[in-house]
Amino acid sequence: MSTQRATRRRLDRDGGAPRREIDAVGMLTVYLVLLLAIPSGVTIGLLGTLGRPSLIWGLVLLAWWVISRLQARESELRPVSQPVSFAFMAFFVLVLVSFAAAMLRGQPDDQVSPALTALIRLLSWAGVLLVAVDGIRTLGDLTTMARRIGIGAGLLATLGLLQFVTGQALVDFFGTIPGLSLAGGLGERAGVVRSSGTAIHPLEYATALNAALPLVIAAAISRGFQAPHSRGGLRWWLPVALISVSSMVAVSRSAIIGFAVAVVSMIPALSPRSRIVAIGVGGVLGVAVFAAVPGLLTTTVGLFAGAADDPSTQSRTSGLARVPEFMSTSPVIGSGFGLFLPRYYIFDNQWVLIAIELGVLGVIAFAGFFAAAIGSALRAKRASEPQLRLLAHALAASIINVAVLFAFFDGLSFPIAGGMLFLLAGLCGSVRRITWESHPPAGPHMQAPPHASPTTRKGAAQ
Repeated sequence: MSTQRATRRRLDRDGGAPRREIDAVGMLTVYLVLLLAIPSGVTIGLLGTLGRPSLIWGLVLLAWWVISRLQARESELRPVSQPVSFAFMAFFVLVLVSFAAAMLRGQPDDQVSPALTALIRLLSWAGVLLVAVDGIRTLGDLTTMARRIGIGAGLLATLGLLQFVTGQALVDFFGTIPGLSLAGGLGERAGVVRSSGTAIHPLEYATALNAALPLVIAAAISRGFQAPHSRGGLRWWLPVALISVSSMVAVSRSAIIGFAVAVVSMIPALSPRSRIVAIGVGGVLGVAVFAAVPGLLTTTVGLFAGAADDPSTQSRTSGLARVPEFMSTSPVIGSGFGLFLPRYYIFDNQWVLIAIELGVLGVIAFAGFFAAAIGSALRAKRASEPQLRLLAHALAASIINVAVLFAFFDGLSFPIAGGMLFLLAGLCGSVRRITWESHPPAGPHMQAPPHASPTTRKGAAQ
């Protein structure tokens, strides 16, 4: 992108004073703040469900990406294949085909609007994905975004813990701002408050935290992605502790499973000594939390021991038997993205919902998108920079975590869960680009410009 580097300075035409450019890191940071800091139930009243600030900014990002690509010089359009972008485009084309087929079949009036909203929401996420893929081009930018995601998740976990302690949502004031409306609130299970932070639902909250947890762990073990002997590494363990405690007190099987997936997937990135320390500290932290909250351990154990008799588990299990019935009308391309409304059935499973709305091809395309993101991140195994390899491992672990958690709720129906998925997937694509520019494939006309290599440019440490 022609406007991608925050640290690059230009001279003003008037007096030659230096000024900073608008860059992808800054634009994505604004999106991250809108996504995590403003409750996902907040909308601009006049715009309805399309009035979520993060959705609007995602559309701004999409327009910005298109303009940047049109203005980019030929030398900036480097031949780097991006499986993430390709997989998303394939998924989006299938969404359009399925939507068109559904409209030709005829739909009730009250289903057309939700379907259009779903399409616009997907376009917003496309903006986030494409700006991250094409705009994050240096290791410094990538680490900056990883740190900011970790800080945002740590603050979100702090809010959730305050909600757990006080029993108050603490974000209700957004509903008093003129022109805004607020939906959602705190819930309870077995007499224990289920925190949701700024999310609409506790599962959306758990997904945001556990998707960010691998990045937070990576920042902690690398001292905030700084030099090996730099100071201040201990403070990066604070978000790890906050997210860990939040998962323990979430009173949710999904949150605990997501936490376990995040921790286990990061074990290979830890040194043997760090693994022992992490297990010891984690054990002490778990004992302290369960001791401080009477009845929490019993409730948590009961979530798994009594899972077979739990109404939510029974609903999910019985719902699987009805999938062939709902897919029978169009098993190949589905009934249409965003057209299967909760009034028909609530599956609490994004993978099943994709199968119904987009058919067998939709499941393949959606799985291909996850596979492309994970594969792009793992491409960094060939990189010489340990910091890049660690970040890539963490991003792959984050995508795996989201894929698992989407089996427990319809994640794309929730702004924070969907936004985190496409932001992280975009960063996986940026890993592929950075790795390619550091270690371009051999052959004529395949060498990256020397100025493009992240090893020759220092990223901003923000």
